[in-house]
Amino acid sequence: MPQDKNRQFLDFERPIKELFDDIEGLKQKAEKSKIDLSEPIKKLEERVLETRKAITQNLTPWQKVQLSRHPDRPYTSKYIEKLTTNFVELFGDRNIRDDKAMVGGFASLDGQTVMMIGQQKGINTKARQLRNFGMANPEGYRKALRLMKLAEKFNKPIITLIDTPGAYPGLEAEERGQGEAIARNIYEMTRLKVPVVCVIIGEGASGGALGIGVGDRVFMLENTWYTVISPESCSSILWRSWDQKEKAAEQLKLTADYMYQFGLIDAIIPEPTGGAHWDYNEATTLLKPFLINAINDLQQMDPEDRVRKRIEKFNKMGFWDETTA
Repeated sequence: MPQDKNRQFLDFERPIKELFDDIEGLKQKAEKSKIDLSEPIKKLEERVLETRKAITQNLTPWQKVQLSRHPDRPYTSKYIEKLTTNFVELFGDRNIRDDKAMVGGFASLDGQTVMMIGQQKGINTKARQLRNFGMANPEGYRKALRLMKLAEKFNKPIITLIDTPGAYPGLEAEERGQGEAIARNIYEMTRLKVPVVCVIIGEGASGGALGIGVGDRVFMLENTWYTVISPESCSSILWRSWDQKEKAAEQLKLTADYMYQFGLIDAIIPEPTGGAHWDYNEATTLLKPFLINAINDLQQMDPEDRVRKRIEKFNKMGFWDETTA
C-alpha cells in the first residue's frame, strides 16, 4: 500500500490529512532536535484511526462512490496477488487481441485451483492508459468467457472481481460487437457447471459489470457501488449537467446496503476502517473467508442443481406492479 507521505486524500478525508501532516512535522522535529516525541506521535496516530472510523460511519452514497474510485484503492491484480499463490495469467480472446483491461488466469486459493478474472484499472497514468481505465472492449469479455469455459472444462471454480466504470463505449468497440459480447457472457455464465462467485471490489457500472457478474454468489465490498449508470452520466441525462451527481447517487440507491435490501447481492463484505485503501492485507483477510466458504458450499451441490438455482436466483430479481387496462 502507499507510504504515508505518498497517500492521496479525498475532500472528506481532509481531517485525516491534517493529522498526517502533524505527524510528519513531529517526526521531522524529533529527527532534527533528537528529542523523543514518540508519545505525542502515538497519540496522533490513534486519532487518525478514530477519525477514519468517524468519517466512514455516515458516508453519503456519493462519498461511497468516491471511495470506490480512490486512487490508492487495491485493484484486481493486487487482490489476486494477496489472495492467491501461483497465479498464471492467460492472454487473448483467440480472435482479435489481448485486452489489458481484463485480466485472468489460474491460481491457487487456500490450496485449491481457481480461475480468477477481473477488470484492472492501472496504478498510474501510463498503466491506466494501457488498461483503458478498466473499460474492457468486446475482446476483453470474449477473453473472460474463454477462460470461464476453460475453467469449466477442468472443473475449477470461477471467481470474478468487478471494478469498472463501464464497458468501453467507443465506436470500434460497438463495431466489434460490444453488446453481443456482454449478452453472450451473461447467457453463458448462467449455464456454467462450475461454482461462480462474483465480487464487486470497486465500481460496478452497467453492462461492463454484468459481463462478468452472473454468479451463484454475488458479494459487494462495503464501499462500492453497483447500478446501471454512473451518477455523473445519470445527472447529465436528467439535468443536462454533472452538477447533480450527488443527488443522482442518492436516487440511484447504488450502495451495497441498498443492493442487499433489493436482493441483488448475497452479502456485504466489510472493509478496513476508512476503506480498503488503508490496509491491503486486512482488506484481503476480510474478503478471503467469503470466497472460500462460498466455494466450499457450492461444491457440495450437484452441478445441474447449481445451474438451476443460479437461473432462479436471477429470474427472481427486481419487483414490479401489474395493472389491468
